[in-house]
Amino acid sequence: MDGIKAFLSRTLKDSVSVATTLYKIMIPTIIVVKIFEEMGGVEWFSGFIAPLMEIVGLPSEMGLVWATAMFINIYSSLVILVNLDVPMTVAQASILSCMILLAHSMPIEVSLAKKSGVSIWWAIFSRVGGALLFAWLLKLIYTTTGSLQDPAQIIWQSSVSGDIPLSDWALNQVQNLAIVFVIIFALIFMLNLLKVLGIERLIAKVLSPFLRLLGISQEATNLTLIGITLGLSYGGGLLVSEAKKGHIPPRDIFTAITLLGMLHSLIEDTVLMLVIGADFNTIFWGRLMFVLLLVGVISRLIRLVDGKRYERWFYRSVVA
Repeated sequence: MDGIKAFLSRTLKDSVSVATTLYKIMIPTIIVVKIFEEMGGVEWFSGFIAPLMEIVGLPSEMGLVWATAMFINIYSSLVILVNLDVPMTVAQASILSCMILLAHSMPIEVSLAKKSGVSIWWAIFSRVGGALLFAWLLKLIYTTTGSLQDPAQIIWQSSVSGDIPLSDWALNQVQNLAIVFVIIFALIFMLNLLKVLGIERLIAKVLSPFLRLLGISQEATNLTLIGITLGLSYGGGLLVSEAKKGHIPPRDIFTAITLLGMLHSLIEDTVLMLVIGADFNTIFWGRLMFVLLLVGVISRLIRLVDGKRYERWFYRSVVA
């Protein structure tokens, strides 16, 4: 009984900590986006990015959702999505989810990649380009097969829509933030439970052989697996530390960081995207196979680049 209480207490404490950090970012973002919307900015931006969204089969409004995910974080993008209240099919929800999963929280995560020695342009290009490529491929598959065309069942719906008084809008945002906390608590509860059950270790064991096929050494493999299961901040932070110490070959660091940029928090982020009605097989297995294949091709091609060009374009040693 004491163990259960300690487990729940730790989960609640972690949830409050995570939610507090997110609220400091999300609340100003919500206000700025509301002002942006009132000034006609949403309509303008949607029109500006519409051709890009059309290429991947999404409503033009989803450009703002993806941009929010890239520049802020996933939670903020979900709040924007809920407020826009644009209907989507399961296929479209899956495409949007994959784009968000491959490219989000860019300012923080690109900065982390830079600290490991990976060039900023590559960190941005690999994630944004990878997201667009995967989204385009998914659109071709769904269009050709006609699959996942049912309406997406979005678990988190806005309680009000259309032209509403500012007071009602503010109340709706408070409700949304409360829902965010519930989601955070549920995710952290699940993650802690998976740790206790050893599921994370099982996932790491299954993925380990694939990482070695990419040419990542044993030392980098262990740290990369931490990032894949727990998050880029954990695995990426450890890789930065090892890169500065010179314990892991530079090309291994480059490959590992490229992989982690597109494939981290495999459990938490996947479950989070199910909230908007995405297809699990697409956002988990599809994303996993796409990223492993793409990084495999990149790791092979990068070996053809000579040392000086490699250092100038892709990776520069940060050994202290």
